[in-house]
Amino acid sequence: MSRIENVFDVGARALSAQMVRMNTTASNLANAGTIAASREEAYLPMRPVFETEYGNATGHSPLASVKVDKLVSLSREPERVFMPDHPQADPEGFVWRSPVNTEEEMVEMLEASRQYQNTLEAVSTLRALMARTLSMGS
Repeated sequence: MSRIENVFDVGARALSAQMVRMNTTASNLANAGTIAASREEAYLPMRPVFETEYGNATGHSPLASVKVDKLVSLSREPERVFMPDHPQADPEGFVWRSPVNTEEEMVEMLEASRQYQNTLEAVSTLRALMARTLSMGS
C-alpha cells in the first residue's frame, strides 16, 4: 500500500479497516446456525486483527492509521446437536452447528458502523474546513 501522506490517507485506511470488520461480521451472521457433518467442517466466527501503520518507516511520523493484518478464527467449540433426520448427520444422528453468537455479532456490527461513521464525519468536516479556508483568500 502507498505511504500515508496526509489526513485523507489516514481516513481512507480507517474506513477500509472498518469495512473489512463489517464484512467479516456480516459473514459471521450469514453463517450463524449453519450445520456441518463434522467438527472440522463447522464454520467458526472470524475477527480481523488490526495493526498500526505509521506515516514513515521509523514510526515517528505524526500520521498513523490502521490496517488489517490478518483474519483469525475464534477458538470456539461448535455445538454438537442431535438431528437424526438431517442429511449431514453422522451414523449416531449428530451434526455440528456453528458457534456464532448473533447478539455479539450485532454489537460488533454496530461498533464497526459507528467507527466508520465517525471517521467519515471527521474527513467530511476537514474537507469542509479546508474549502472554507480556501474561500477566505478569494
